[in-house]
Amino acid sequence: MRTELLRFIARRLVQLVIVLFVVSIFTFLLIRLLPGDPVQTIIPFAKGPQFAKERAQLRRDLGLNKSLLGQYWSYVIGLLQGHLGHQYSSGLPVSTLVDQSLPVSLQLMIYAQVISLVFAIPLGILAAYRAGTKTDSAINTSSFALLALPNFVLALFLSFLIGAKLHWLPTAGYAPGWLDQFFDGSQHMQLGQHLTDMILPSVTLAVGQIAVYMRLLRSDMIATLQENFITLAKAKGITNRRILWRHALRPSSLTMLTVAGLNVGTLIGGAIVVEVIYDLPGMGEKIFQAVESRSYVELQSYVVVIAVLFVVVNFLVDFLYAVLDPRIRRARTPA
Repeated sequence: MRTELLRFIARRLVQLVIVLFVVSIFTFLLIRLLPGDPVQTIIPFAKGPQFAKERAQLRRDLGLNKSLLGQYWSYVIGLLQGHLGHQYSSGLPVSTLVDQSLPVSLQLMIYAQVISLVFAIPLGILAAYRAGTKTDSAINTSSFALLALPNFVLALFLSFLIGAKLHWLPTAGYAPGWLDQFFDGSQHMQLGQHLTDMILPSVTLAVGQIAVYMRLLRSDMIATLQENFITLAKAKGITNRRILWRHALRPSSLTMLTVAGLNVGTLIGGAIVVEVIYDLPGMGEKIFQAVESRSYVELQSYVVVIAVLFVVVNFLVDFLYAVLDPRIRRARTPA
């Protein structure tokens, strides 16, 4: 068992390195396809010949005077040494900006996942238990509506209704939370205000995930409730509540939990829009600003950090899945 697990981990680590290498290449090349000249964006009024020296110096500072291969090589060497570059406008190291913004995005995604699972699990169980009834139909119809609702539309609606109209919750601003203090001990945690500031962004990001998780759990739960061990449990006189929550939920939740790990990419994409609308100082807002300013080095670093986060989370999910179900590691381990 231990040998199979170690082989499985080794293969996954090799795949992780290959994926990150491919991501670095695509990130580097795709960012170069962005329209506009970063030099002209940073110093837009330096267009005359008298500013030729300033433009040439800026190109050297940004590494744009090198060939494409030379730029990529410098980029990779910097990553391996832990240097993510500098933000040209402020001169701050990108690593410092990541330390400030990453906790905000991580907390937003964690809260969104918790909210989505808290609502999706009971709704999925209820829909499966009432399969084919009006209750099941109403839950399914609502889930389709949630899936069709874009994040930015929901964010604008909640900002207007809950924030501007009813004044129940703030629609902008951010107070440091528990993860900010972990990354930077100098920040004082304001937990009450932090949670208040994060309610609307977290709900906005969670709504679409609720529908996905609920439908997955409902489908697996319906199949599980037809298994022989469920029939045996009913014959023993065990209550429906205990059967649903104790006996049927665990084997029905593996697919949902796996998709929850894979959905990190979806959450990251949604967080970019949500952070900009709610003015949260997270990775999404930093990426948006880097795209606007054509800051190649800064944008590359943010994308790589997100890629590492996504790959590592999926590796951990795959690892835990293999630990819980030995058939998976045996199927993937060559004889």
